Order: sequence, then structure tokens, then C-alpha cells
Amino acid sequence: MLEIWNNLVDKFILCFVEDNRWLYMVRGLGVTLEVTALSLVLGLILGIVIAAVRSFHDQQRDQLTGVGGTLVKIANWFCKLYLTVIRGTPMMIQLMIMYFVILVNTTNKLMVAVMAFGINSGAYVAEIVRGGIMSIDGGQTEAARSLGLGYLQTMRLVIIPQAIKNILPALGNELITLMKETSIVTVIGLGDLTKGATIIQGRTFEAFMPLIAAALIYLLLVIFLSWLMEKLERRMRAGDRR
Repeated sequence: MLEIWNNLVDKFILCFVEDNRWLYMVRGLGVTLEVTALSLVLGLILGIVIAAVRSFHDQQRDQLTGVGGTLVKIANWFCKLYLTVIRGTPMMIQLMIMYFVILVNTTNKLMVAVMAFGINSGAYVAEIVRGGIMSIDGGQTEAARSLGLGYLQTMRLVIIPQAIKNILPALGNELITLMKETSIVTVIGLGDLTKGATIIQGRTFEAFMPLIAAALIYLLLVIFLSWLMEKLERRMRAGDRR
């Protein structure tokens, strides 16, 4: 038993202490969090816009006439095409297309990753938000419109705030999924947490310690985010009871 423990300690020192190799993990964690945060912001913006377009089309389907109605139908068609393509193709392929085809001339790998993951996340956020919008009783919209609010004002002030409470668990799950999926940015050479672990593995020829460390860090992040989302949900529910 003592021999096993000493062996683990030796491997730990080799992988993380010698030559300050732990810095690869710290820098990689920073990149992972940065890609996740920026991609989430981009995904939320895209998702809310697309959900608003699709919800408006579905709710006003029988009233879409003239040039304005035609533009809404075209916008809805493009949104459906975007959702079909993004949700129907693997994330890794999308990332590689973004890096090797669309943004082939850029050297900013972080921007490439954020664009790829943000666009991918936007497709899932859009359906989550649209489901939340459609779950709100139609009388809410009619009441807001009767008070003189336009469609955008109604969505921003009345519908979206109520929908967020309904979709918060699904959005939290999307955030966790997005964070874990960022581990594939190693295919374009971006130095995230997973890349840091593989660098240590390449320098020390030890796979167990760095990969287990990376897995534990991801696990701790997921536990923290899950706790944070549960706490936010409880606060929102408490606000409803007041």
C-alpha cells in the first residue's frame, strides 16, 4: 500500500510540480471558461432572436400578409434551415469547417472556437426559448398589446421574463453541455484544459495523472454550475411566492 502511495506521489510531482507543469492546467482552465462564457453569450443572443422570429411566425401565421408577412415567412424559413443544419451535424465537424474553411485566414483560434460553439449553442437555445415563449398563455400577449405595447416590447417586458423561469433548468443543462463540449477545441490546437492535460502527458509519458486531473476539474465545474442553477431556481420560486 505504501509503495502504491509513493508511486502516486512521484507521478503527481512529475506531472504537476516539476517544471511548473501545473500551469498548463491553469491556463487551459482559463481558456475553457473563456470559450464557454463568450459562446454562451453569443448563443443566447442568437437563440433569443431566432426564437422571437419563429414564435412571431407561429403566433401570427394567419395574419402574415403583404410584404411584411412575406419577409417574416422568409426569415422563419432561414431560421428553420439554420436549426436543421446545426442540430443535424456533429459539433466537431462544425468546428473544423469554421477553422479550415470559413475562417481559414485567421490566426485567432479563440475567436474561431467562440464562433463555432456560439452558433451551435444558439440552435439549442432557440428551441429552448421558443418552448418557453409558447408555454406562456396567449392572454398575456393580448393583454400587453391592448395596453399599447408593441410586439418587441411585449416580448421583452412581459413574455421573456416569465419564459426564463420556465426554461432556466434547460438553459442550465445547455451551459453544462456547452462547457464539456469545448474539450474538442484541441482539434484546432487551442490550449484549453484538455490540451493542457495532453501536453503534460506528452512531456512526462504519464496519462493517468493529467487526464484524471482534467476529468476532476470538469466534474467540479459541473457540480458548481448545477448548485448555482439550483440556487437561482429557488430564488426565483421564492420571488413568485411573495
